Amino acid sequence: MKRIDLKSCIRNIPDFPKPGILFRDITTLLKDKSAFKQAVDTIAQNYKGKKIDAVVAVEARGFIFGGAIAHKLGAGFIPVRKRGKLPWKTKCVSYELEYGIDELHMHEDAVIPGERVLIVDDLLATGGTVGAVVDLVKGSGGKIVGIAFLIELKDLKGLDKLKGYPVYSLIKY
Repeated sequence: MKRIDLKSCIRNIPDFPKPGILFRDITTLLKDKSAFKQAVDTIAQNYKGKKIDAVVAVEARGFIFGGAIAHKLGAGFIPVRKRGKLPWKTKCVSYELEYGIDELHMHEDAVIPGERVLIVDDLLATGGTVGAVVDLVKGSGGKIVGIAFLIELKDLKGLDKLKGYPVYSLIKY
């Protein structure tokens, strides 16, 4: 099968959501069945044989890749969501955004201590969101086997917040 240049499948939208920002729109990659399949397969292949018990992913775009990758790896899927979105008792972690503070929640019984976990999200920017997810997984006793992204925005230095963890980014800008 011919490899697709996945960067060419991502639409660049200047000045969104505000002037000076170049937004990487992945919806164009998602609608291209061959590009989407290649992206999911490539990320999953990177973790094949690593005995992943569960894939933890962040709403909303992280769910798109996390669920598909969990399926490919024969692993469970654990959603991390914003406040008020999960129906059971949750663990919560607060994290800083460029414009304030937010929080993420995960069911308190989602990660079993000692479970081998892969964290998946669509984009690594400053690392705040995924750093919070790392705290949730570690606080539950999970062993983080890896952290995977479709896209990494290198200039924002999010990798600096993930030192000590193996990180894989499929596309880098």
